[in-house]
Amino acid sequence: MTLIEGAQLPTLTSQRLHLRWLTDDDAPALFAVFSDPKAMRYWSTPPWATLAESTAYIAGIHRSFAAQSLFQWGIVRTDDGDVIGTCTLAQIDVANRRAEIGFMLRPNCWGKGFMTEAVAALLEFSFKILKLHRIEADVDPRNAASIRLLERFGFKREGYLRERWFVGEEVNDGVFYGLLHHEYSSPPSIH
Repeated sequence: MTLIEGAQLPTLTSQRLHLRWLTDDDAPALFAVFSDPKAMRYWSTPPWATLAESTAYIAGIHRSFAAQSLFQWGIVRTDDGDVIGTCTLAQIDVANRRAEIGFMLRPNCWGKGFMTEAVAALLEFSFKILKLHRIEADVDPRNAASIRLLERFGFKREGYLRERWFVGEEVNDGVFYGLLHHEYSSPPSIH
């Protein structure tokens, strides 16, 4: 079964953002995000070291979209067109109508409500258009900002996964969250 028809993801729009299909032209902007140690502190991989990793990542996004296993949008500010991060549905399970949400934002854009807007657009699309029943999230327990964001949307903590990730020389735990369609009502206010 195909969740999204066509050759690329549809563009999702919020007040200040577009979530759009990523192209090879976005490689430098993605590299700026995913090579930043501050942004990658709680990610499941070390920061990228080369621009070639960005190009390979985008190619992987396109292959995964074709397989309908991962949908990853670039988060773009409408006022200047800058790609400032990504918002993702991964581990898509069509039969069970579930997916895992992921998001990343350039540190100089933190604290401005951008991720609240992006996640709101993605959840609306996931529940209303894709008709998913469940969205999951796996978060580093030290990542208080991401946990707060998920909880503001109504995600419930469902488990603690000890020593789940090996990132470089570090072994990290994970906290598992879930949000069911009938628990989701509307996006929290943006400030």
